[in-house]
Amino acid sequence: MDPIEPAFSTGPLLLIAAAAIAVLLFLVMKVRLHAFVSLTLVSLLVALITLPVDQVVTTLLDGFGGTLASVALLVGLGVMIGRLLELTGGAAVLANALIRAFGEKRAPLALGVASLLFGFPIFFDAGLIVMLPIVFSVARRLGGSVLLYALPTAGAFAVMHAFVPPHPGPVAAADLVGANMGLTLIVGLVLAIPTWYLASYLYGLSTGRRIVIPVPEDFTGDDEDRPRPPALGTVLLVLLMPMLLIFLNTGMTTLATAGAVDDGGLLYKVLVLVGQTPVALLITTLVAMVVLGRGRFSRKRVEDIANDALGPVCAIILITGAGGMFGGVLRASGIGQALADSLAATGLPIIVAAFVIATALRVAQGSATVALTTTAGLIAPAVAATGGLSGMDLALIVIAIACGSTVLSHVNDSGFWLVGRFLNMDAKTTLRTWTVMETLIGVVGFTFAFLLSLVL
Repeated sequence: MDPIEPAFSTGPLLLIAAAAIAVLLFLVMKVRLHAFVSLTLVSLLVALITLPVDQVVTTLLDGFGGTLASVALLVGLGVMIGRLLELTGGAAVLANALIRAFGEKRAPLALGVASLLFGFPIFFDAGLIVMLPIVFSVARRLGGSVLLYALPTAGAFAVMHAFVPPHPGPVAAADLVGANMGLTLIVGLVLAIPTWYLASYLYGLSTGRRIVIPVPEDFTGDDEDRPRPPALGTVLLVLLMPMLLIFLNTGMTTLATAGAVDDGGLLYKVLVLVGQTPVALLITTLVAMVVLGRGRFSRKRVEDIANDALGPVCAIILITGAGGMFGGVLRASGIGQALADSLAATGLPIIVAAFVIATALRVAQGSATVALTTTAGLIAPAVAATGGLSGMDLALIVIAIACGSTVLSHVNDSGFWLVGRFLNMDAKTTLRTWTVMETLIGVVGFTFAFLLSLVL
């Protein structure tokens, strides 16, 4: 599509952007209109105001389809892997092995490390539900406040869900700002581990000693139909395979850039191909279906598990696509360039602006997904208009957006009530524990990302 001459100058374009966000918040918060419909409607209104009529639908569809092309594939495959691991009891196998390895005195650390590993393919809410019965069992056996064990566990899933593909947040943000998915995964993992240790593990130990919450009754019953759990090696194979394949891609590309390997050779091309994030996840999904399903589920049951896993993420995928649509309209209308010029004039680094905008949207309406996709859509045109950004810069901007969409989880966030209900905490106690931890995760993670952006 040929570039479209902006219909307005910088001032009116920025006012249109501000009005669009205000309308979006009004629709989501007051009208209670679904975020997917709200984003689509606001995108259409902005397009009608700023673009020629014959370009409106094309711009909307290009933004929506371009985002879904990568996001839907990664999220869909990732959730299938997570569901297979969840239903086979792999979480208990890994958690028990780590507790034996670390020792009972370090049980919170072991549970947190297990949750970090399971947090790669399993979404936050599903992962928490799978791990909490294990957390409760360990807490009853060892004693002390359940927060000692639950906060490091919940924080691990929260960090991985926010920082690391194939979770929809970082996948959507990386796609919208044009960051390399493999590099984003590596950077997300590198930052997720120290962020979790400081903001979740150490905080969980401190809070668990100050605030004593008795172990709740287990909310799951005995499942007599649960299959024989997989071996520890099988669980580790499924968890580590996609990361190793993606690391292989990134490593080969780095070696080729340094001239250490021939980038025209067949072996190089094959290794780079299998390490592309969608291909790596597809290979892992196929392996998981075989090694986890064999002897436990029929082929029909494996098919049903994969199919059922997709249902809960359809809304997330559509919201993410609508965020891409919003970003496409902002780019085509010239709003992104106007925002980039304004940021340059204020001297505010784009990574800081991304964090601040995501934080404001998160606090205002509660949904991390809406905050993340809206911020990424708004920032993406400004990123494209800003010259000199490296692949590392783009990956760190993705982390900054994710951090902003994590902080200050409070009463308008479903995750706030999920954690509070499962741990039998009232709203005040949940604010003192979960909200503080989520805010620490966002602030600590952003601090790491910002410092790296200054030195790399």
